[in-house]
Amino acid sequence: MDKSKISIRIATIQDAEALLAIYAPYVENTAITFEYTVPSVEEFARRIHRVMTRYPYLIAEAEGEILGYAYASAFHSRAAYDWAVEVSIYVNRHKRRMGIGGTLYKALEMSLSAQNILNLNACIAYPEEEDEYLTKDSVAFHQHLGYQMVGEFHQCGYKFNRWYNMVWMEKHIGAHVENQSKVKTFDEVRDTLQSQYGI
Repeated sequence: MDKSKISIRIATIQDAEALLAIYAPYVENTAITFEYTVPSVEEFARRIHRVMTRYPYLIAEAEGEILGYAYASAFHSRAAYDWAVEVSIYVNRHKRRMGIGGTLYKALEMSLSAQNILNLNACIAYPEEEDEYLTKDSVAFHQHLGYQMVGEFHQCGYKFNRWYNMVWMEKHIGAHVENQSKVKTFDEVRDTLQSQYGI
């Protein structure tokens, strides 16, 4: 796929069914997510809504086809953590290694930077030994984009009758200073992102 054909837009609640179709195979066939049961379309729509009250939820598409999505969520509820988020990404499993993930994360970083977010944290399922349900590809993907490993939890996720580890990876996208700028909501920067970057 020509990367120049990939466009990024903001998700809507009406995208829930199409996004769930991308997510469901990860639940059913992989340990990439530790969720056991595919959520309903209604529940997935509620999740999108919860994210978008504060953070970006972005979609990659080409020629009218949704290829993947990425979003941010709160890293922790305490006020001092406001400048940190957890990032998540899912790409159509038949469209991987086409530059979709990198394009999505680039747009997500621009959006979060506009909100004055500084720390991006990725929580990643990680196998001690790769198997048919989980590889180390996600860690390699994040390393390629500048994330660094900061911690590993051992045998904390149980799925498909197997135990998996979990790692945290981190990337800083802004300077940490004494008088830090206040974090903005996604709605506060949406118009700027659309006019400057076409998101």
